[in-house]
Amino acid sequence: MGTLALLLTTCTSWPGDDAGRPGASASARERAASAGLGWGFTHTQYSADRGTDSGRKAAESLLSDRPMPQNQHIMGWGAGNPEPSPGRYDFADLDRRVALMRKTGTEPVLTLCCAPDWMKGGTPGDTDWSQESLETAPTPDHYKDFAKLAGKVADRYPEVRHFIVWNEFKGFYDDGKNRWNYEGYTKLYNLVHEELKKRNPKNLVGGPYVVADSDPPGAAGGDDTVSGPWGTLDRRSVDAIRYWNEHKAGADFVVVDGSSYTREGDRLIPDAFGATRKFEDVTRWLDETTKLPVWWAEWYVEPAADTSKKTTRGRWSEAHRVAVQATALTRLARGGAATAFYWNPETTDSDCPGCLWRPTELDDGGSALPMMELLSRFGREFPPGTRFRSVDIAADDRPNVQVLADDDTTLVVNTLSRPIKAKVDGRSFAMDAYEVRWLKR
Repeated sequence: MGTLALLLTTCTSWPGDDAGRPGASASARERAASAGLGWGFTHTQYSADRGTDSGRKAAESLLSDRPMPQNQHIMGWGAGNPEPSPGRYDFADLDRRVALMRKTGTEPVLTLCCAPDWMKGGTPGDTDWSQESLETAPTPDHYKDFAKLAGKVADRYPEVRHFIVWNEFKGFYDDGKNRWNYEGYTKLYNLVHEELKKRNPKNLVGGPYVVADSDPPGAAGGDDTVSGPWGTLDRRSVDAIRYWNEHKAGADFVVVDGSSYTREGDRLIPDAFGATRKFEDVTRWLDETTKLPVWWAEWYVEPAADTSKKTTRGRWSEAHRVAVQATALTRLARGGAATAFYWNPETTDSDCPGCLWRPTELDDGGSALPMMELLSRFGREFPPGTRFRSVDIAADDRPNVQVLADDDTTLVVNTLSRPIKAKVDGRSFAMDAYEVRWLKR
């Protein structure tokens, strides 16, 4: 197809969209603006604090030039065991990561996960770094110990004001009941919340950080309360969020993570771009249900290339990946998300699909990659609370362009794998396959 048919509409509308709804409600925008950090990323095992001298310096310069909120876990994902034995602390790794965030970021965030081995049945002084061990929750008799560790962390880093409690309900699944042990998690959360507020009332705390899993439309186990052309939210996730919301001691924001593809089979329904509608729908539901600013601790749009390594991406070209991610960001923003952290999968080799910068292990590492260009620009142009406007776009029977616009800037994404000619707000221009373009008014 050489050109798009010129059918002018108020905004792009995927199947099932509310075509006249360019943005979140006024109350959601107010919550996002008052308590949102915007668009940032989470440090993982390899990051800008390690690598070659030239790689680290380049990455630090990059992050300083494009400041954005940064998140770090207190144990794992680049940080060692903070309390190997009761009362014996080791914050060397966390100190280094927090120092990097302090030096280069606009706002440091800490995720209070995971737990030292002795809090979950292990031997004091030992640390088992296997995935199974890392993803084990503290036993109930150690919930208070974990809360005290959280308080110790808060005292050590007084510049940190935002804390996420735990990660993805790790270790809190009840196999016997085939559901999340949301009662246990909420007890842990409430103890941590109490401890952090006691240490400093200005500390801001959020949860439950449950995975917003979804199933195909009509699948058993889905909850029609949250649904769309992409499918239905897993009832177990809905139940966990509702229980936490009703029984929490308090919260300054609500946190989830999730993917646009289905829980089983990694299906993108109706396609990779249309499936991102889930982020908007879930964000709106969270806002309406909790009346809290909505945070996404992680979001994913690309199924794993190797299903045995769920964190490994690489099926798509970088242009395809960035185009889908740009669409996901528009969905999060349009839904009223206050904060969202991109899971930065830095590796130690040159092939790093979806990374924000070239691996710092390389002598020429640390330079910006396409996802950094997208994420940092999106954060500058569309901060939390942005009021979005309707856009006249050229479209055929099935939309091929995704747009997001405020009074100053329009983001345009070509969702096709071939070039097109687009017309947006009366301006005509050619777009390459999967091109992401920024227009100034």
